[in-house]
Amino acid sequence: MEAAVTNYGAILVSLKAPDRAGELADVVLGYDTLDGYLADQRFLGATIGRYANRIARGTFELDGVVYALTRNRGDNHLHGGNRGFNKVLWAAMEATEATEAATLAAVQLRYLSKDGEEGYPGNLAVQVTYTLSDDDRLQIEYAATTDKSTILNLTNHSYFNLAGEGNGNVEHHELMILAEHFTPGDSNLIPTGEVRPVAGTPFDFRQAELIGARVDKDDEQLQLAGGYDHNFVLSSAAAGDTALAAGAPALAARVHEPGTGRTVEVWTTEPGMQFYSGNFLDGSNRGKGGKAYQHRYGFCLETQHFPNSPNEPGFPSTVLRPGERFASKTIYAFSA
Repeated sequence: MEAAVTNYGAILVSLKAPDRAGELADVVLGYDTLDGYLADQRFLGATIGRYANRIARGTFELDGVVYALTRNRGDNHLHGGNRGFNKVLWAAMEATEATEAATLAAVQLRYLSKDGEEGYPGNLAVQVTYTLSDDDRLQIEYAATTDKSTILNLTNHSYFNLAGEGNGNVEHHELMILAEHFTPGDSNLIPTGEVRPVAGTPFDFRQAELIGARVDKDDEQLQLAGGYDHNFVLSSAAAGDTALAAGAPALAARVHEPGTGRTVEVWTTEPGMQFYSGNFLDGSNRGKGGKAYQHRYGFCLETQHFPNSPNEPGFPSTVLRPGERFASKTIYAFSA
């Protein structure tokens, strides 16, 4: 495999994976030049922070203080604001290390998010490390510290198409998500606070199902989002998996593309994962080679804490305090 990363936005620019015949194809949507990423509003390949996903009304309270964030999606805050982590320059260092099992090629990126940036409190030192192993596993590891209590929720927003980027919609991909529950949203896709069972709904992917099989069903949640754009409560986290407590990722999802034979498994230490079926892609994005990324030409599996957690006491906490170290790990494991 081959991965390419840019220090602008700590963005995953390309990811080339073999099919069943060993032929490589780029399986993530993106652009050929920096100008594409400068203008991008779809978060293609982006590292998202300080807070991935939505925060209602762009406000939260922490230790008795109400903080006002940038409102960049109507009345709400989305993906870190107008200038989130995907719109800043990171310091980058290439690193390669050998282990007994494999040779690991890695790039480490660092950024200091200053106190008050987009409304967030605290100087946050954040680090993202991409590692590609000889056994076709792309690992994304996040770490952060702060000098003032703050909130933090980091993810990667890559759009995948296992048939190759630009090669049609992804509705024929077979998806499995290990989740018994999901968090339904309102008309602004802000979680209502409910944790709803997937059983008997179009959100039940505990057994592999085509992405397109139920995406246009007459279901209120699907209609509000124009398809799937929902946070799933991962079974490993809900069950208190001891491996997660030790920092070892657990299996969250598997996707298979029958035409090429490509499969990707998602392993993570995070409690949630946003499955997004590319509903807002509309052909206006001209990607690699000038290809128009049409409706549902890519899907996202964004490992995360839950949207709007700072305003939902029942959701897992996203508070980071001085003296603590934020650590998170997600692996995209490929095979064919």
